[in-house]
Amino acid sequence: MLQDVRERLLRIALQNAVQHGGKAKAEPVLGKLLAERPDLRQKARELLSLVREVVDEVNAMPLHEQKRFLEERWPEALAREKPEEKPQLPPLPNVDKYERVTTRFAPNPDCVLHLGSARAVILSHDYARLYKGRFYLRFDDTDPRTKRPRLEFYDAIREDLRWLGCGWDAEYMQSDRLPIYYRWAEKLLSKGYAYVCTCSREEFRRLVLSCLPCPCRSLPVEDQLERWEWMLDGTYGEGEAVVRIKTDLSHPNPAVREWPALRIIDTEKHPHPRPEIGSKYRVWPLFNFACAVDDHLLGITHIIRGKEHITNEIRQRYMYHYLGWSYPEAIHYGRLKITGTVLSKSKIVKGVEEGVYEGWSDPKLATFKALRRRGITPEAIRQIILEVGLKPVDVTLSWENLYAYNRKIIDPKANRYFFVEEPCPLALRGLDGE
Repeated sequence: MLQDVRERLLRIALQNAVQHGGKAKAEPVLGKLLAERPDLRQKARELLSLVREVVDEVNAMPLHEQKRFLEERWPEALAREKPEEKPQLPPLPNVDKYERVTTRFAPNPDCVLHLGSARAVILSHDYARLYKGRFYLRFDDTDPRTKRPRLEFYDAIREDLRWLGCGWDAEYMQSDRLPIYYRWAEKLLSKGYAYVCTCSREEFRRLVLSCLPCPCRSLPVEDQLERWEWMLDGTYGEGEAVVRIKTDLSHPNPAVREWPALRIIDTEKHPHPRPEIGSKYRVWPLFNFACAVDDHLLGITHIIRGKEHITNEIRQRYMYHYLGWSYPEAIHYGRLKITGTVLSKSKIVKGVEEGVYEGWSDPKLATFKALRRRGITPEAIRQIILEVGLKPVDVTLSWENLYAYNRKIIDPKANRYFFVEEPCPLALRGLDGE
């Protein structure tokens, strides 16, 4: 029996050494032996000296000798220990059209990041690095009322990206770029591609669902520009006027028809949280307008985002056509969910504020902070995202999936210790055998 155990230990120690540059460790070797021979668990302490003896013997060999020995005695073990092939990113479309691939991650800083954000972050970053391009972090923070940013989340998002290993080449805040959006809004108005609508929400909805234009649409350019000035100078109040982009009124998707581009927000009541912005502006771009302008001006070549943005692409293409711009390559993936937890930012924020969760790192959550607290590694998250890839179908993970990826990373380098809390000596009498 002792010889059989020693042979097993020699094989396991050689495998461990070859995996780790020629140096085996006693604890993982013992752990693997006990996994193969559970009947030896009661003798673990007695076996430890033998394990150390075999490990020292193996570590005294040079790496090439370890490999040769393992190949001669246990060739199947050497083959089994070859590293798994890591999932590869499929090529991006139309890369040759562009001088340099440029991607972006554009979060709204109204919450911390969670697992549902991982695809956008990791794929955008890793594709930029794959093609030796550029990866931008852009804070989409132009809604100081409904999805109001919070100062704490700017730094929290930066911290999460660093933890994931997704460093960025440049950073932008849309709240710094209001004058840029104003210039392009005026250009669209002056060319007749946009108009200032003062219809009530109910009246406009009735007209657009009937595929009919509102009365504001046909007003001359001069009137549109005057109305625009009234939006800026305070003549119009919140909710009284909105800039709309002209589209096909008979488009089959009503959400595309005459979409809103800029609106008025009473920033005396709802100031922007950044003190340098505060109540400085009263006209704010909506998501599709600011995003469309920035993706063009920042030279974004490939937009990697969820399929819920497919309608947004259709909206934005009207603007790009009017301005003579070429739309970037847009790749849409499915939703990523994980069982047993929420990935809704509004529900997460509400839960933290109401004490349902003890904070952003509560283990019941799937925020990056909570995953970090659980011991999940960035490498495990990256591997699972690369394997899921750009599939347009929705994917639901279980915690077991995530832990399985994590174990593959942790097991080879984790030290293992046996521990008995408050040990109590037992005297056994009258037993047969050993």
